[in-house]
Amino acid sequence: MIVKVLGSGCMNCQKLKALAEKAVQQLGIDAQIVEVKDIQEIMAHGVMATPALVVDEQLRLAGRVPSLDEVVRILQKAQ
Repeated sequence: MIVKVLGSGCMNCQKLKALAEKAVQQLGIDAQIVEVKDIQEIMAHGVMATPALVVDEQLRLAGRVPSLDEVVRILQKAQ
């Protein structure tokens, strides 16, 4: 599984990355977490507000920082 955190690297983007890392660890799944800061790639996903979470090339969340439980649910559904 590839989990992408899309954003400029701002504080909220860092929070989302940390939440994704915790969720992956909590679930014990094999996932690669990638930060995407390139505006062209972010826009290619149709994202207009960051941070955003993309799981296996599917946009799952954009424009806010979710709770850890929400990230866990997103990753569970994507398995």
